[in-house]
Amino acid sequence: MLDYLWRLLIALPHDYAVMAVAALPVSELRGSIPLALSLGMGFARAFWLSVAGNCLIVAPALFLLKPVTASLRRFRFCSGFFDWVFERTRRKADIIQRYEALGLFLFVAIPLPVTGAWSGVIAASLFKIRFRYAFFSIIAGIFCAGIVVLSLCALGISGWRAVSG
Repeated sequence: MLDYLWRLLIALPHDYAVMAVAALPVSELRGSIPLALSLGMGFARAFWLSVAGNCLIVAPALFLLKPVTASLRRFRFCSGFFDWVFERTRRKADIIQRYEALGLFLFVAIPLPVTGAWSGVIAASLFKIRFRYAFFSIIAGIFCAGIVVLSLCALGISGWRAVSG
């Protein structure tokens, strides 16, 4: 299955593949920026395509999360899955409870597992942060996370070049 998805992504024009990976819940910027660089894109192009792809999901996800999860919770499997995702996000989101929009920004800006735009949308919904505050906090967090991931990739590439001579 993963092989099929990989072939499907690589069959897309590279720009679209990078944006699609950035929009996915698990990979987001942590997957799309290294993918873009491995496809031979420059740092600026990798950054902007990844950030754009990740930002594209924020507004629709903020509007649609509650109604979609409410509809899907009627099914036992979906209900259990959403309970697991929401509880996991709630456990990792102490900073959001304490600082609300600023905490949401910091939560999204630190590119670790279980953080990012998708988790930020879930946290904003769980903690009832108003749309305008949540939207701008998540977008700003995406930009900062993009800078961090791009910097780490650049550091890794320069280290690899230094080692391999």
